[in-house]
Amino acid sequence: MDKNAKIYVAGHRGLVGSAIVKALLAQGYTNLVVRTHAELDLTSEQAVMAFFAQEKPEYVFLAAAKVGGIHANNTYPAEFIHENLAIQTNVIHQSYVNGVKRLLFLGSSCIYPKNAPQPIKEEHLLTGPLEPTNRPYALAKIAGIEMCWSYNRQYGTQFLAAMPTNLYGPGDNYHPENSHVIPALIRKFHEGKTNNIKQVEIWGTGKPRREFLYSEDMATACLELMTMPKTKLNFLLTRDIPPLVNIGYGSDITISELAELIKKYTSFDGHVVYNTSKPDGTSNKLMDSTLAHTLGWRPLISIEEGLQLTIQDFLLKYAKEIH
Repeated sequence: MDKNAKIYVAGHRGLVGSAIVKALLAQGYTNLVVRTHAELDLTSEQAVMAFFAQEKPEYVFLAAAKVGGIHANNTYPAEFIHENLAIQTNVIHQSYVNGVKRLLFLGSSCIYPKNAPQPIKEEHLLTGPLEPTNRPYALAKIAGIEMCWSYNRQYGTQFLAAMPTNLYGPGDNYHPENSHVIPALIRKFHEGKTNNIKQVEIWGTGKPRREFLYSEDMATACLELMTMPKTKLNFLLTRDIPPLVNIGYGSDITISELAELIKKYTSFDGHVVYNTSKPDGTSNKLMDSTLAHTLGWRPLISIEEGLQLTIQDFLLKYAKEIH
């Protein structure tokens, strides 16, 4: 990827997109194209067609998506499947039409079966039923992976898919109902401390194990995939499974262990209460990132360091807004 190449980062304000932009700039890539949702509605076929025809990006990071936690997925299933299918269909197709050299589609670990063997390998895709709470979102992401693979086979494109584990970091979504577990807990513990509330409630039993990856580590993995030499790329494109790469941290912790870390780093001195009437979701979800390691990538930020950096960012940018 030439330093002067025109690079489009879709979803540049999101958790992963903002980290990708930061990583690109740090490595000397300056010809970046970004659009806010107000400037470009990616669910509109006509708008995306006009954008690609005008800008002609050479590389595309497709990090734009409608995302959320269990509550959001349960409450807005139609929006999750409709908007995500529309976004990826428009961007992937127009990337092909306009001769994009390489595209990276960002998915999610929820594409894998609910009871997939641990750790989850890329070949476990479509080998069993999905977790019901986020099936619409997962099916949309699976369709995006299949699109990348199909366009590669039919048109000779270089469209890759990266499946991150649960991500967190600067610029996360701290919505009280629609956020993922780490930003939700950061907000809850911060509000508990600020308002002198003596207990914080957490959904489920706290027993499920989850893997978490710092967003800036994810961004370095994305750049690794977009800049890797043709020999490695050909290996990815010629396998008999989709051009899919898991991006994980390598180990997991329980939700209760996670809660205790965030409680510690936010200095909350109250109690944690588990609402066992609420769903746990999948009991275990650890990714096998062996393939990413063989391609030359490793995570650098520990969960402890990452949580502290994320909480610092929250206090600096978001804490005042929610009071």
